Amino acid sequence: MGWLKHAFAVEPPGPAEPTPPQAEVAEKLCAEIVRRHLTTPALTFLEMSRPLNFIGAQAMHFFAPLVEALTDAEGHRHFAAFLEQRGSIDYLCRRIEELEADEMKGKSEKEKVKS
Repeated sequence: MGWLKHAFAVEPPGPAEPTPPQAEVAEKLCAEIVRRHLTTPALTFLEMSRPLNFIGAQAMHFFAPLVEALTDAEGHRHFAAFLEQRGSIDYLCRRIEELEADEMKGKSEKEKVKS
């Protein structure tokens, strides 16, 4: 009956900590979102999809053979594995907000130098 004890165990709440390859892929994604000024839509989408992040990760695994023909297969696998973690959405949202704040801070410093 020991197996039943952990049958419904879930990860603790809070941001997940990615492995180094997962962090590299997540960082690229977050930086691209901020570079394209899609912070608000991305955060909205991530918050709305929070209950479905595990299902989305499974869909990524399902479509992996198609994606491997077009993009970096290793990065796709790492990102899908990261999305399986309960706190992955928290981590992505926090990282996007940090990068956006850094970009805004850089812009304000450039404006001060110009004036």
